[in-house]
Parts: sequence; C-alpha cells; structure tokens
Amino acid sequence: MRPSTEGNLVQPASRRERLRAELESEVLTAARKLIASEGVEALSLSAVARSVGVTPPALYRYFEGKPGLTLAVYEAVTRDFVATVAKAAGEIDPEDFGGQLYAASRAVLDWSVANPGEFDLLMGAGYARLAATGRHADQVLIRELGGLFGQTFTQLWRRRILPYPSEHELEPRLRSQVAAYGRLMQHDYPVGVAMVMITCWRQIYGLLCMAVYGHLASSFDDYLPLFENMMDDLLALCGVPRKR
Repeated sequence: MRPSTEGNLVQPASRRERLRAELESEVLTAARKLIASEGVEALSLSAVARSVGVTPPALYRYFEGKPGLTLAVYEAVTRDFVATVAKAAGEIDPEDFGGQLYAASRAVLDWSVANPGEFDLLMGAGYARLAATGRHADQVLIRELGGLFGQTFTQLWRRRILPYPSEHELEPRLRSQVAAYGRLMQHDYPVGVAMVMITCWRQIYGLLCMAVYGHLASSFDDYLPLFENMMDDLLALCGVPRKR
C-alpha cells in the first residue's frame, strides 16, 4: 500500500473491483469495435455481451441498460477523440495561435473521416438516439472539445487579438443560449467570444458531415480544398490569418 496525499494509506483495489474494471474495459472495447464495423444501430447489450462472454443481465447491472452503455461508450470515445485533437494542437508552437487552431481543426476532420461510426455516435444520428433518452451527452463533448479550443480562444481574447461582438449586439434569446454554451466550456471569457467559437463550429460541423456522409461527393470527392478555404476564412475571422 502507498500513502495518500492526506497521509492515510490507500487500500489496494479488491479482486472484485479489479474484475469489474477489467470487464468494463473489455465491454467498451467490444462496443467500439461493433460501432466501427456495423454502425451505432448495431450496438446492443446482447451483442456486446456475446462478444465478451457474459450474459446481457450481467451488463445491465454495470451499465443500466443500453442507454447507460451507449453513454459510457460516448464518454470513452470523446476522451480518445479529444486526446487526438489535443496532441495535434500541442505539436504547434504555443505562440502560433492560428497554427494551433488549424492543426486542431484538421485533426477533428481526419479523425471524423477515419471513424465514421464513432463520429455518428458523437455528432450524428447515433447521438440523436442517445439524446432521445433524455441524457444530455453533448455537454461532455462541449466541455471537453470546446474547452480544448477554448484555451486558444482565451489567449486570443486576453491578448486582444480576437474580434468579437458585445453582449448587446446579440439577440436576447441567442445571447442566453451562447452564454449557456460558454459556461459548459468552463472558460472565463465574454459571451461574444463564445459566439465566435460557435460561429466557427457550425461551419466546421457542416463540412464534417459532408465529408463523413459523402454529401455532394459527386462534386467534392476530395474535401481538403473546401476545408482549406473554410479555415482561411475562419482564421481571418479570429484575427490570426494562416501562415503559408
């Protein structure tokens, strides 16, 4: 046993706790493989239970049914997705804010195209089915991914680089919604900064859907030129034109 930060001994995990953690890890891995190969609609307690060699009732105790399992998978996918984006942004010079935003956005695009099933769970029809259960899982994505981008936007705001609207320029209902969005990202910047962020995201999200679902593929079989054009516009909007 090792001492805790409070000077007390930390009890090692019991065998039962270790087995539970191992099973949960196996279940999440199996669920993600199922989504990747067959889509979100194939996710079920019975299918995952068969994959890990347990009965569906056993999984129900751990995950409170399919909604609980889907939420657990959603959270696990979000963690890995955001870690991928953070790694891409972290490889850029900390003072190159435009480069960070570009790298992070490109990582979002690349991950989404490479993982259409998991994208569907986080931001597509799969998420819509999860939300229908009354679970506001999108708050996880807003907090984690929005919070990551928010670190750069905070720097742009503090250094007075970012142009953004005042609260009074926003229609009251929109201002209330954007303020709620900003609070979820847990950064201390004005509502107008959050407005710039959601303005960027609504364009990025549209392109992600086009690329993942193949919309307009007869004309745009390669979405990178459209992405590059969009990022030039968005970075200019943020006051940090992309370096060539």
